[in-house]
Amino acid sequence: MKHFGQLFTSLDQTNSTNAKVRSLVRYFEKVDDEDRLWAVAILSHRRPKRTVKTSQLREWAAEFANIPSWLFEESYHIVGDLAETIALVLPASTSGSEQSLSEVIALIKNLDKKEDEFKKEQIMSAWLYMTFEERFVFNKLITGGFRLGVSQKLMMRALARYENQDENKIAHRLMGKWTPDTTTYEELIRSENPLDDISKPYPFYLAYALEDEVGTLGAPSQWQIERKWDGIRGQIIIRDNHLFVWSRGEELITEKFPEYHPLAELLPNGTVIDGEILPFKDGSPLSFNLLQTRISRKNITGKVMDTAPVILMAYDLLEIEGKDIRQSSLQKRRSALEKLLVDHPTEGVIRLSRILDIDRWEQASEEREGSRLHNSEGLMLKRLDSIYQAGRKRGDWWKWKVDPLTIDAVMIYAQQGHGRRANLFTDYTFAVWDGDNLVPFAKAYSGLKDEEFTRITSWVRKNTIERFGPVRSVKPEHVFEIAFEGINRSTRHKSGVALRFPRMLRWRTDKRPEDANTLDDLKKLL
Repeated sequence: MKHFGQLFTSLDQTNSTNAKVRSLVRYFEKVDDEDRLWAVAILSHRRPKRTVKTSQLREWAAEFANIPSWLFEESYHIVGDLAETIALVLPASTSGSEQSLSEVIALIKNLDKKEDEFKKEQIMSAWLYMTFEERFVFNKLITGGFRLGVSQKLMMRALARYENQDENKIAHRLMGKWTPDTTTYEELIRSENPLDDISKPYPFYLAYALEDEVGTLGAPSQWQIERKWDGIRGQIIIRDNHLFVWSRGEELITEKFPEYHPLAELLPNGTVIDGEILPFKDGSPLSFNLLQTRISRKNITGKVMDTAPVILMAYDLLEIEGKDIRQSSLQKRRSALEKLLVDHPTEGVIRLSRILDIDRWEQASEEREGSRLHNSEGLMLKRLDSIYQAGRKRGDWWKWKVDPLTIDAVMIYAQQGHGRRANLFTDYTFAVWDGDNLVPFAKAYSGLKDEEFTRITSWVRKNTIERFGPVRSVKPEHVFEIAFEGINRSTRHKSGVALRFPRMLRWRTDKRPEDANTLDDLKKLL
């Protein structure tokens, strides 16, 4: 645990990619296979299940620190992070923990379904012998809110360096449905056929947003240009007469989509297709909201399938007849995909993403501007000679999204942020006019500079009308331009609409509250 706490601190204290990789390599060198396996699991979002309520942790921490609950809660609101607050208020330890990371994980898992008094005793005993950084990490693991200052990609790079293996090979080994309870480090990382799991997807290739002028990319003839669809990125896998459906978040979601089940018989074994899971009806995509409501359901009934039917909009072919073809050019992979779907019709369950016939970038720009007419988010630009890489890479694949929708709105509520912004009011609720009333329609917490958050925080403290726990209602004086990717009707919201990815585009200090948009303006964007 000492080494994992030191790793957390070293990663938190630098923004250097190389420094983070070196810290991870040093950690892998110091610990045994069991701790390496759990570190890899935690950094690839396979954390232990939460076994203790956060309300109990707050109560026990206040008791351990011998402070009143109200003082702990006030401290929590200032710090903004529960794990850090607990680590700060507990009295200093005279020693460090002798337990390994895997032993601490075992302790946390052992608390499941135990009596509260047993949980309290075990946690307080662990706190007693831990240093500040060990307590901080321990608390993060207990609450299930563990966020280390490193991406999964950097972890895989460090692991590949430590094991002297290819990074793509490591990435593929870490895909799939594994946990430290179902495998060992040796089997997962070093064995010839790790897990021997026929369901394993390939690491997804992700595009960066296009920032430069599109004309800098060379001739359009060098690129495959298609629409960027708004669904769930997924892989369809057919192996050994079984179907597997994986999301980009490495979640196995086969049972969520009964429409895909016939593909196990329609497509040959050794087939892996990359595409977009789309709600689709009468020849066109439906709202992403329909897909979200479907994903959240435990049982997919016939009614759900009728309301939100899905297809796979196929982009790419990654495996054919059991052969990994990711190193072939996109042009060759696309030809193979087209032939596969001609030779093996999928009865409309799979549709090819149409390649746009573009001769000039001006045409592409026009197609991009009209994206919303096709219920798409913009265009995807993929170099025809590109191989299929792992993770987010620059140069060969770009997403060229349509400009966001915008609306001017009035801030009516404010709440403090978390982490380094715990002392600032950064989370706001916005409203538009409905006659003489302001109707809330969105929340946003990103898009402004730190100095703007600081100025608004000072203003909020002086202009609070009411307090509702951590939330403050404020005088309706400030207008902000809110950007969002999409808008849909919603019966759950008072405004009657729900926005997709709302954020603050800018603080409109040049506008008065009465200049903000109306609810009718908002609904015209539907």
